[in-house]
Amino acid sequence: MTKTKPSDAKAKPSKAEPVLLSGGNPQIAKGYGDGPVQAYIAAMPDWKSDVGRRLDQLIVRAVPNVQKAVKWNSPLYGMEGEGWFLGIHCFAKYIKVAFFRGMSLDPVPPGQPKSKDTRYLHIHEDGALDEAQFTAWVKQASRLPGERM
Repeated sequence: MTKTKPSDAKAKPSKAEPVLLSGGNPQIAKGYGDGPVQAYIAAMPDWKSDVGRRLDQLIVRAVPNVQKAVKWNSPLYGMEGEGWFLGIHCFAKYIKVAFFRGMSLDPVPPGQPKSKDTRYLHIHEDGALDEAQFTAWVKQASRLPGERM
């Protein structure tokens, strides 16, 4: 009986780490439900993963029946049959939260729109998140018509 040296044995493949796209956004396969969103949050680099978990908790607490998905490498949150009201995306230095009908929120989120309706909230590592205001925006946004994507 010959013994196999460790170097001769085939190594079992390790679970591949998600690829980070330019700007540090995790590349996560499109999928519906909590699982893909949690995979995205777990793959968010550095401090962003903790913030992503907190955002997800606040959204679920504010809108218990929220629907979730990952599309275009971004978690989306919406209401069944009503479309998506919020999306999250990682950038190198901040997390962008997009309120797809943000111009209808009171007060309007501060991030400048690229479209006439969307407004953004940028969360930086050293920035504080006003959880009460964020929760108010989430509740308001969930009652508005969502984006069909």
